[in-house]
Amino acid sequence: MNDRRTISTERPASTANGITMLLAGLGLVILGPVWIAQGPDALLNLIGGIVLATIGLFLMCGLYSLQPNEAAAILLFGDYRGTDRATGLRWVLPWYTRKKISLRARNVTSDTLKVNDKRGSPVEIAANVVWRVEDSAQALFDVDDYQAFVNIQIETGLRDIASRYAYDHGEQEEGADAELTLRSDAEEVADKLQIELASRVRVAGVTVDEARLAHLAYAPEIAGAMLRRQQAEAILSARRLIVRGAVGMVESALADLSDRRVVDLDEDRKAAMVSNLLVVLCADREAQPVVNTGTLYG
Repeated sequence: MNDRRTISTERPASTANGITMLLAGLGLVILGPVWIAQGPDALLNLIGGIVLATIGLFLMCGLYSLQPNEAAAILLFGDYRGTDRATGLRWVLPWYTRKKISLRARNVTSDTLKVNDKRGSPVEIAANVVWRVEDSAQALFDVDDYQAFVNIQIETGLRDIASRYAYDHGEQEEGADAELTLRSDAEEVADKLQIELASRVRVAGVTVDEARLAHLAYAPEIAGAMLRRQQAEAILSARRLIVRGAVGMVESALADLSDRRVVDLDEDRKAAMVSNLLVVLCADREAQPVVNTGTLYG
């Protein structure tokens, strides 16, 4: 099926400096009564004065002003004739229609959405997006309401991105290829979101300057269970670090005893020392001293 959609493209409009045309219009409006009062033929002077004043008023009807980062699309009976981006007082023929549009950056914080992540866990997510109109013709004529269009695309793009990634790494094994997650890789996910939104809103002549996750949390119905899981993972990670450090300390202690010839230990005594040191170093409580009055071999 052929795509017959016509994509509008912004082009410069042919307009004039408004100050010059304002002075010309005021001059004609003032000249009209003067012409009526000073001419020899009253009827001709009246007609000429009215014509001059009417032309002056007609010229001033084409005046409009533009602020910085504002544009005006010029139309002639519905036909797009270009866009004027020059600031200040401007002028165009009065029968041309002017549709103003803001080119300023706009900051939008989306509603908090409840979606399922890659693993199917319900999460709450929201984003903050900075966007602006880049092509005024596309924004005005290629979509019905470009602001509503952008808001809908932000919600749709955010749902799509959230479903592509898991909330966190969960039970992923250490050393495995780590995939992006919403919680741990927020910057990378935000970059993906910006690219996704830029492609979605391009049809409306809009560019996305920045996109960031503004809110991310598990849905209330699973938040308690997930918090307990995260706490358990944190405890296991801390234990793993403690054991790794304790093994290193025991290894260093045995090496120092051997190098300095403080005491000669056979394999059984080394095993007993390793067991005792690991218990002391890995215990949650302070170790209680025990006086050994016998020998290892009793």
